[in-house]
Amino acid sequence: MLRALICIVRRDLLLAFRRRADVMMTLFFFIMVATLFPLGVGPEAALLRTMAPGILWVAALLASMLGLGRLFALDYADGTLEQMLLCAEPLSLIVIGKVIAHWLVSGLPLVLLAPLLGVQFDLSREALSVLFFALLIGTPVLSLIGAIGAALTLGVRGGGVLVALLVLPLYIPILIFGAGAVTAQASGLGSSAHLLLLGGALAGAAALAPWATAAALRISLE
Repeated sequence: MLRALICIVRRDLLLAFRRRADVMMTLFFFIMVATLFPLGVGPEAALLRTMAPGILWVAALLASMLGLGRLFALDYADGTLEQMLLCAEPLSLIVIGKVIAHWLVSGLPLVLLAPLLGVQFDLSREALSVLFFALLIGTPVLSLIGAIGAALTLGVRGGGVLVALLVLPLYIPILIFGAGAVTAQASGLGSSAHLLLLGGALAGAAALAPWATAAALRISLE
């Protein structure tokens, strides 16, 4: 099973790197949104520090959603997904591999870029480190939840809009805890409670989301 998981991740990464424009679009969107806000708000440092956690988290959330429509759509279009359902490995294992590849392509770059973009908001070193760890824990949850929405809207016309309507309400707690961790650290209250809540959300999503996504894929393919 581990070998099959590695093969799925490797396959999806190779396919993603063949479509570099899609990967770069996610990064450029994140950079543009995070950069335009300071230009529009103004140079006041206190205001930028206050707004920074929410701005960076909203930008990362929206950027991670850009690739959800392609998570299963290409395999569905060429019939590969139907063959995956017929293989001996559990469908939930295939889902885990595809979610890991999606996060490595569209989530991990955002985690690495966020502290660099946080410098323009005059965030302290401690706040930047908390921002990094909050995104490191939170962005996999976004990919896991987004996979459920992508599976439910597979093959539906206008699926990209439906995915946003389905997953955005579920993203709100992650957004609150992630931005709250940085805000609490910047105000001196400590971020451990928010990070623990994010960790609990990650554990719950990792346990339930692959099973729910596999069930949704079977419904969509029937």
